[in-house]
Amino acid sequence: MALVSIDGDDLIVELEGLDKFWALKNRLAIPLAHVRGATADPGIVREPKGLRAPGTHVPGVITAGTFHTDDGRVFWAVRDASKAVVIELADQRFARLVVEVTDPRATVDLIEQSRRGDG
Repeated sequence: MALVSIDGDDLIVELEGLDKFWALKNRLAIPLAHVRGATADPGIVREPKGLRAPGTHVPGVITAGTFHTDDGRVFWAVRDASKAVVIELADQRFARLVVEVTDPRATVDLIEQSRRGDG
């Protein structure tokens, strides 16, 4: 599970518990100016993941870490697909983040409102 928050002009994604271990990452900070958008997308877990390096992938159980695709690097931290949020990025190490959050709709609203400057 990930906690997504806004700190000033940055989007902060902090991993909790064992997800830090599986994803080999504790925290990501992305300038809001480089966030293109966010969507709740439980179907994203059925898409090809690409080459895992480094990370963990047990189909149907967990996808966590860095995956390399033709579209760039994707960071995953998802165990429950119904709570997956996709955050599209520009000019960052990752082309997108796919993270599991407690409330996908509220997380998407937070990100979109912050991008527009009314959050």
